[in-house]
Amino acid sequence: MANIASARKRIRQTLKRTERNKARKSRVRTFVKKVEEALLNGNKESAAEALRYAQPELQRACSKGIMHKNAAARKISRLASKIKNLKSA
Repeated sequence: MANIASARKRIRQTLKRTERNKARKSRVRTFVKKVEEALLNGNKESAAEALRYAQPELQRACSKGIMHKNAAARKISRLASKIKNLKSA
């Protein structure tokens, strides 16, 4: 256990930051999962709509340092191309 006040403060900050990052990461995964579920169901319109909500979440995650910007761009690109290649039902 830390004895110095600044070290104790650092521990508190780290715990807060970890909780915040976990919540953000979970939120991103939820939005991406909604797109993937719509793709599995073969519903092009709902998949496109879900991607419209997932894209800003992914970009926000990389601006907050949760995800690398190229990883977010790659994820968005792959989801968009899957939607594009999906036959509209």
